This record gives sequence, C-alpha cells and structure tokens, in this order.
Amino acid sequence: MPLLEVQNLRIEFPSRHGVAVAVDDINFEVNAGEIVGLVGESGAGKSTIGNGIIDLLSPPGVVAAGDVFLNGEKISGLDAEEMYSVRGNRIGFIFQDPMTSLNPLFTVEQQLVETIMINMKVSKAEAKKRALEMMVQVGIPEPELRIKQYPHQFSGGMRQRVVIAIALSCEPELIIADEPTTALDVSIQDQILDLIRGLCKEKNVGCILVTHDMGVIANVTDRVCVMYHGNIVESGTTEQIMGSPKHAYTKCLISAVPRTDIKLVRFPLVDYIESAEVEPSKIDLATHWLGKNMDFALDGGNILTVEHVNLRFETRHAFLKKNRKYVHASKDVSFTIKEGETFGLVGESGSGKSTIARIIAGLYKEDSGKIIFAGQELTAISERQRRPLRRQMQMVFQNPYSSMNPRMTISDIIAEPIRFHKLADSEQQISGIVDDLLDHVGLGSKAGVKFPHEFSGGQRQRISIARALATRPRFLICDEPTSALDVSVQAQILNLLKDLQDELGLTMLFISHDLPVIRQMCDRIGVMRYGALVEVAETETLFTAPEHEYTKTLLSLIPRVDGLSREGLQIAEVSA
Repeated sequence: MPLLEVQNLRIEFPSRHGVAVAVDDINFEVNAGEIVGLVGESGAGKSTIGNGIIDLLSPPGVVAAGDVFLNGEKISGLDAEEMYSVRGNRIGFIFQDPMTSLNPLFTVEQQLVETIMINMKVSKAEAKKRALEMMVQVGIPEPELRIKQYPHQFSGGMRQRVVIAIALSCEPELIIADEPTTALDVSIQDQILDLIRGLCKEKNVGCILVTHDMGVIANVTDRVCVMYHGNIVESGTTEQIMGSPKHAYTKCLISAVPRTDIKLVRFPLVDYIESAEVEPSKIDLATHWLGKNMDFALDGGNILTVEHVNLRFETRHAFLKKNRKYVHASKDVSFTIKEGETFGLVGESGSGKSTIARIIAGLYKEDSGKIIFAGQELTAISERQRRPLRRQMQMVFQNPYSSMNPRMTISDIIAEPIRFHKLADSEQQISGIVDDLLDHVGLGSKAGVKFPHEFSGGQRQRISIARALATRPRFLICDEPTSALDVSVQAQILNLLKDLQDELGLTMLFISHDLPVIRQMCDRIGVMRYGALVEVAETETLFTAPEHEYTKTLLSLIPRVDGLSREGLQIAEVSA
C-alpha cells in the first residue's frame, strides 16, 4: 500500500470571471522511503497540489473532485480540526517563501518550540532541546545565539533553513517540500538534500519534492512527474525522464538546464508549440522607449568602485559596548565593475552577498569604506543629492512578493517608478510603457490588471524585473533574480537580460547561488565567505582553475546532471 495516494484530484479557483482550473485529474503515488519530484513551469500547478493535499489552498481555491489517502486513510474532506492533527504531525510542509511563512513577531526559538510541543506532546525543556538540535542539523552557525533572534535578522537562505527545521522537527510520515533549496547556496543545498534523503531512507519517510532545479531532481528523486497546465504530461523513473524523455514539453524543460561544463553565447530554448507563456518581444532600441533619452555617456571605464567597505550588525544589545555582540556582514570588501560588464557574487547564504548589494543601492549604511558610482562618491553625498542617481541604479530583489505592495495592481507597481522620476508625459504614455514592459518579460499586457497574489513565484519575479527596467537604468543589481524561476522561464529571462545588456549598455551586479547560471551570465566573479571577498577572477579562470580552497569546495558541490538528454539543441559556445 502506498504511503500517499492521490486520485483524480481537481482544484478550482472560482471568480466572477469564471472558474480557473489549476489542477485537473491528477493521479500519482508516493511510497514510504521514496522521493517523488514534481517539475514544471511556474504556474503549472505543482505548489497547488501540495497545498491541496493538506487543505491550505488560498481562497477561493477548492478541491472540486478527487481523493487523497495517507497510509490508506482518506484525508481529503476532513474538517479543520481533524486536518489540524494531520498537518505538522503526520505531514511536514516546507514552504516556498520563508519570509511570509515565518511570524515576524516571534523569535525562531518560539516558533520551533511551539511546533514541537503541539505535535510531539513533549515538555518545553525537551522542545527547546529538540529545537536546538534541528538548528544544528540544518547548518545554522552559532545556533545558541541565532535561535533567540527574529526572522528579519536572518538572510534569505538562513530563513529557508529555519522553515526546513520546523517542517522536519516533528518527524512526519510525509514531507511536502515546495522549492526547499530555492534560496540556498550549493553547500547548504547539499546538506539539506542529504538531510531529506537520509530521513526518507532511514526512517521510511515519503517526500514530494516540488522544484524547478533539474540538478536536484537528477540527484535526489526516485521518480518524477512532469506538470504542464495543471496536468501530469509525463511520469516515470528519474533515470528515464532525465535520460530519454518522451513528451515535447519535458524535452523543453531539460534542454534549458544551464550548462556546467561550457559557457554558451545564449541559453538554449526549445520551442514548445503549446507554450502558455508570452514570448518576450524583440526591441528595436533606435525607436523603442527603453533606448530613448539616455542621458549618460558610456566611456568603458569603471562604473562602480567598492573600496574597503565594512558593515556589522548588532546581534545582542547591551548597555555596555563591551558586552554587545556583532556579526560582520561585510569585512573590508573591495572590487570594481567595468561599464557594460556583468560581475557575479557567489557564496553561502549569510556570506554577505546581499548586504553588499544593499549597501551599493543605499538601503544599508556602511560603517566605513567608499562606494563610487559613475564618478561620484555615494558615501560622501546626501540622500537628496543621491536621488537622481537612483534612476540609473535599480535592483531586482530576491523575494519578489515582499517587495511589492499587495494592494496595488501590477500596472501601478511598474508605473510607480516612472511617475516618481517623471519619465513620461501622460498617463496614456505610462500605460503604453507598462504594457510594453510586461510583454518584454513574457507576461503579456493583460497581466497588468491583476494583483501580486494572483501570480506564481516565478511570475512575480518577472514583474520585479519589469519594474526595475521601468526607469531605463544604467546599472542593474540582480539579487537572486532567477531563484524562483523554472529552467525554461529562467532561460527566457536571462536571455532577455543579456539582450538588454548588449542593446542598452547595461552593467550588472549579478548575485546568485546557482553556479551554472553565474558561469553563463558573468564576465568576472567574486567569491564571498563570512563577509569577506576571498577570490576574484575571470569566469572561465575561476571555473577551470580556482585558487581558493573554498571556491574549489563550492564548485565540487554543483549538482551534476550526467546523462541529461539534450536532443534537438542548437547551441553556440563562447569562443575562447
């Protein structure tokens, strides 16, 4: 008897515009000790299945038909109190967005202890001990100190580890992991996947792994279900799906996996005639809005210089300075970025990558050091003097949902910087620009009337990119811009960024834990660890002949996808 059995599952979202079918006639099984992967584009219905199984669908979503069985017991249709005893205790859930799934008003310890006490029926002292053990298991440094802190004091990757610790803390029968490694670097990803894999094999726990990372699928799962438009179009063993896929859409997904062995001119795309996404439109910058009124000159020199930047955050406050504790987020960091170049920053979550980006953007104030942008020392001018430079420097944030106002439509979100910087003469012109930008990022102009909650995580990230482009920036800071995107949409977006860079002369600071993406996108790479920059090198030099031991370790942990089918691909390598 399978551990989990899903029969003819159909999930609908009724609205005044009609009924949207998110998942239709889904059938699959998960056996004890088995890891089953769900893959597909953002919006395909992967996360909806997980939410439907444990009755956590966002209103007005409903399970319209079908049954779900856990160890032979029907759990679909249970009332709220009965389902409450299933969630956490029998089924653990790792959510896609760690910031919105953690309570910002409670410490990590309070949230872990509450979960353990409710589901395992243990004393508070035992729950605290178990909570600390889980912090260690998921690789959070200084667990005794960090467990007392609040979610906002953690980096994106470390918040994800906290969510994983909460999900695994009660030793559930089944784990539903919705993009569990999205915000994690390769070293922590490897550790977390080992933890999930070990739990499944040693304790006979089943796992549904929702992910867009085909490397993770290839290395972790036993079987794979490929989803498209709310349907499972192909399923089979991991070896069969990755090595010899049958369905055209599966081939499309696999072909778009970034290469780890060579650098390509562009990310390969395989056309799929039924694609739901809008193909990003081409730009003629001679006549296009994005190419007009560029009031800056491209001289080919250094557009950004970071000199000896330091920043530390207080982790424990005390009246006496000597009793205060700090974490050094940035330690004497120095590097330059040339005009038109893409400079990559890699490293573990919590290594200081995003901190440096926020210092450059003016969101954090450095303790010491200099930031020089386009010949002006940003650290020496006032906020008012800096404001005109903000139009030339835009940021794509790691967490797209928390960087958007949930009460604004997508059109208003993208139009806001255009209005603020007075880049258009009329509302009619603004509306045309917004529609155009939505077309360019592959969403289509009709998306403008919707709100952020109506989009998947990957679609929200594309909205963030459109908003960043709205000011016609000179310098783009991309903080994990594709972390929430499946590989096919990721290829579209990264090709779009490459095109925009070539056509507009854009310079990019590209932060990512995805090393294959970094190799394809960047000209030079800086490697960060514990707030310090340990190595800077040309991309191919770093990947083929790394000098620092930490860099060598990172590269050795890249998930390999040996035997990957790349049938039908036409690609061009970057000439040496």
